[in-house]
Amino acid sequence: MGILRQPPILPTRLKRISYIAMIVVVALIISLLSFAVVIGEGEATEAATQVNNHSESQCLDWGEVEQPVAVQEGEVGWLRCPLHHNVYNYSATQASGLTLLWYRKAAGQSQEEPIKLKQYPKDREWLWLEPATQQDSGKYTCMLSNKTFCIRVSMRLEVIPPGAGCVEQVVVAPKEVRIPLMGMKTFSCPDVDMVQHRHLSYTTTWYHKSQQKCKTIKELGRQYMQAEGDSVTVYSMFEFFQGNYACVVSYDKAGRHVNFTRVIHAVAVSNDKVRKEPTILNPAEGQDYAVTKGEPAALTCRALLPYIETEAGETETQDLWWTVDGKRIENVGDQRYNVTSRIVLEELKDETRETVLHIRDFKGEDLHKEFRCSARNSRGNATSQAILKEEVGKPYVELICGLATIVIIMVSMLVIYQVFWLELLLLYRSHFGSDERSTDDKEYDVYISYARQSEEEEFVIKTLRKVLENELGYTVCIFDRDSLPGGTITDETLSFVNACRRQIVVVSPEREVKGTQAMLELRAGLDRMVSGGGLRVILVQYKRISRDSWVRELKRARGVLALVRWEGERSQDLSSRFWKRLQVELPVRRVKESPSSLPLESVVTTTAEESSVPLKSKEAVRRIGALSCLKA
Repeated sequence: MGILRQPPILPTRLKRISYIAMIVVVALIISLLSFAVVIGEGEATEAATQVNNHSESQCLDWGEVEQPVAVQEGEVGWLRCPLHHNVYNYSATQASGLTLLWYRKAAGQSQEEPIKLKQYPKDREWLWLEPATQQDSGKYTCMLSNKTFCIRVSMRLEVIPPGAGCVEQVVVAPKEVRIPLMGMKTFSCPDVDMVQHRHLSYTTTWYHKSQQKCKTIKELGRQYMQAEGDSVTVYSMFEFFQGNYACVVSYDKAGRHVNFTRVIHAVAVSNDKVRKEPTILNPAEGQDYAVTKGEPAALTCRALLPYIETEAGETETQDLWWTVDGKRIENVGDQRYNVTSRIVLEELKDETRETVLHIRDFKGEDLHKEFRCSARNSRGNATSQAILKEEVGKPYVELICGLATIVIIMVSMLVIYQVFWLELLLLYRSHFGSDERSTDDKEYDVYISYARQSEEEEFVIKTLRKVLENELGYTVCIFDRDSLPGGTITDETLSFVNACRRQIVVVSPEREVKGTQAMLELRAGLDRMVSGGGLRVILVQYKRISRDSWVRELKRARGVLALVRWEGERSQDLSSRFWKRLQVELPVRRVKESPSSLPLESVVTTTAEESSVPLKSKEAVRRIGALSCLKA
């Protein structure tokens, strides 16, 4: 009889336990995966959930920060939530269960959207842009919230296109660093701590723009300055080292090489080893201020205020002021006093400042007051008194009135001369002019030459001759009247012309003069005048004649001959411009009766009986009186 064996129980139980363990592990893995998915999606939907939780409650809104945040395109930028900075620190928010959420409203969008942290990494209260692009511009909102509390604030981000050059940085304002001349100082690249607290590996490169060229600090030479990591040490500062220094901070993030640039503006200032006490330049020793009673006065004070830097790195405030009898102007209480100040010159931050004390309506009592200018800083003070000297007022009103009177008189005299120059000249000649009859032996004053059988002949016989002889007192010679019969015409013409002081030529067209006695007379007169025979030729134009129709001799001599024009009815009166102009050209004569008192018609009437007799019928009588012409 065989032996019956019982089947093994332990292996079966082990298998069952193994199966159960496997099921538990799988369930745990599925749970962990589900939790990871929930956490991943929670960050994306947490903002919307928080908004829904506070949709019906009031969320404290601080509005929008006035100053936008500017970031240069292609460089690293960041936004810092003002709530963490001004209200809560990071530890306090974590302890109180507050969650920091970010929203973004891009250009063209109507609603804010939660920010995807994969695109914009978040580090504590900072939101990073690595790097910034134009699409990042817009409105950003950070919110601290929990189930019972909510507070939010917004800010605007502007992405600026990159500028040209190595140190042209318009996004972040340059930080000013003041270095004493010939002194030593070390300055560091701003915002490097933003990379340091993230424990990132980075490099810093320094540039300086010199003579329109960008150079690294190493190229400038170690004897003057040296760059070590985030800092630059200037061993000896010179004025040509002034300008912008750019530091470029570079690091790798998520497989990309990114960087940001900051600029430091280095300024040379006066060395602290030189004299730093203020110096009063004006009023100087021996300087006087001229003042006049009743007029405004200005007292100028100028002082040199050296640059002094405080422990906080700021420029020390220095004072420059005026005092009157030991009191500052604002404490005097006199409305006549007023002070203005300005900076005249600034060199190495040393200021030459000027303050002017204006005194309206200076009074005699001000001469007895003490006007003093003072300056003060932390190193010392200086003061100087203004010495006033009274100046007698100049008679400006009297001078102006006298000058105006002289100008009025001169203008009046000029106007009178322009209008009455002929009358003035005739008046002068009548009193101070010399009579030519006492200086020569000529018999006649005037020889009249004219074209016969023309309108000019009638004008000569009836008007010109009568006025010259009867009213103006001249002796007149006319060939047709004064020549004797039987003589040679040429010889007698030359004799008459030589015996006269003036020759009046009545201008006629060439066709009426050429080949006539008038042509002979004209040539004889011009030859006599050119040869210096004491004869002057005067042209009288009775009627308007074109100059092209003049004889050739007159055309050539026109520039040196006086021309008097008869103006018809306007020349009828003996006081007209024609007769006065003619008298100026004729020899000086004492007028028996004023020509202005006798009109031309009266002259013609008084001689009507004589003029009615034909000229030829009286030639014999007239030629007897012309024998003197032949003797000459």
